[in-house]
Amino acid sequence: MWRNSRSGWGLVSILFHWLSALTIIGLFALGWWMTDLGYYDPWYNQGPWVHRSIGILLLLATVARLVWRFLQPTPHAEGSRLETIAAHLGHMSLYVLVLVVMISGYLISTADGSGISVFGWFEVPALLYDLPNQASLAGNVHWYSALALMFLAAGHALASFKHHWLDRHKTLVRMLNPAHSQTSDHRTTK
Repeated sequence: MWRNSRSGWGLVSILFHWLSALTIIGLFALGWWMTDLGYYDPWYNQGPWVHRSIGILLLLATVARLVWRFLQPTPHAEGSRLETIAAHLGHMSLYVLVLVVMISGYLISTADGSGISVFGWFEVPALLYDLPNQASLAGNVHWYSALALMFLAAGHALASFKHHWLDRHKTLVRMLNPAHSQTSDHRTTK
């Protein structure tokens, strides 16, 4: 139940998926909200600190998720060959965009050479800083890649609903229930 099988996702993969999804949506909403904060707003400094701290934790979780995914079997995909290829490319694009968003956020936060305090628990040092226009360039990459990530994530969600309601596949159910994904019949339909 904890591990993936060829027929379904295990509990660890499911938790990584949903915690990442909720965190990414929350970070996007917080980031958007922060852009309108005034200097005297009590959240002017607190909002970015929370955003950076959660972002670093998400980066660590994403690295762990990628290692877990590499070590675990990937359940077979349901649908046509074209849908399977599109799903694979979509998932790879999601991972790339998540990493681009987080790395660009790191480069914004460390542009002046300061490390990132993660809720006061530990500090991530600035490894690359003082590059010309680092904060501004990384800020543009961060914003546009975050927007692209939201659009791609919305497409991902819509595809899962299409598979669930129109195609009657078990794709969505497998990502909600590890017990179901390990015991269900997952024949590919075309």
